[in-house]
Amino acid sequence: MKSATAATRSGSTVVLSPPSKAADGAFRILTWLMAMMVLVLVVIVGWKLFEGSKLSLQKFGWHFFVSSDWDPVSGNFGAVPFIFGTFVSSALGLFIALPLSLATAIYLTELAPPWVRQPAISLIELLAAIPSVILGLWGIFVMVPWLRDYPFAMLQKCFGFTPLFQGPIYGVSILSAAVIIAIMILPIITSISREVFRAVPESQREAALALGATQWEVTRLAVLRHSTRGIFGAAMLGLGRALGETMAVTMVIGNRPEISKSLLAPGYTLASAIANEFAEATSSIHISALFELGLALLAVTFVTNILAHVLIGAVGVPKHRT
Repeated sequence: MKSATAATRSGSTVVLSPPSKAADGAFRILTWLMAMMVLVLVVIVGWKLFEGSKLSLQKFGWHFFVSSDWDPVSGNFGAVPFIFGTFVSSALGLFIALPLSLATAIYLTELAPPWVRQPAISLIELLAAIPSVILGLWGIFVMVPWLRDYPFAMLQKCFGFTPLFQGPIYGVSILSAAVIIAIMILPIITSISREVFRAVPESQREAALALGATQWEVTRLAVLRHSTRGIFGAAMLGLGRALGETMAVTMVIGNRPEISKSLLAPGYTLASAIANEFAEATSSIHISALFELGLALLAVTFVTNILAHVLIGAVGVPKHRT
């Protein structure tokens, strides 16, 4: 006898037909295929990058990643200036954005009244939605002149005895790129940090308050200490975004393939080099070298994002706080 499920609502009876095993299996297979398409796409992109970089891999080998030469005319290519510019600008951007993001997330989660919280969250989400090319235009016409005339001049005046702030002030520089990166990754770190703080059990806050802790002590002992791994994961996720940023960084970093001790000097990144030179590359070895830069960038970004998601997932899912 076929089973049926009956539900009564307002005096009427609704009979639900038994679930179909065939439909359930088809739905499971369909969703599995959709999920696998993402993995297949990543594999295809990585494989095409590897195919395109074969010529460079055969000619330069691992020397490509330890050489500073980038001369398309003579056919000599090395990735060190781009790797240096990518990691220095991204690390500085993360160094600037992380304290601001954590302070914002703590205020919105622990201190802000509801009438402030929701508008602030909306503004942060709006900042994340601004296209990078728009931020780049703002950066090159507004931010860079202001940084050159005021903060950079002050930094050189106060810390010019160190190699980090010596040399001429061009405006476009690694430090300018770090500032624009900080602006771009601030929303994502703030949003992830908020979710991490919301995942802290309410009982921990209540226990700290019952013991006579102040608001700062509750935040420091009950929230921040419990969220260390999640905060690190949010920072890694922001770093992954910073490593692959292209247009805004290209417009303010100066695009000079040199390694300089000064943060006020122009630099270059992996993504900027690909965006600037791919359309103008004529020789096969030049194109292959750019493909190899893309392969290196994909590998670094992929590993960074996987690590970030693993760390964030270990924190748990928020339940009650809003």
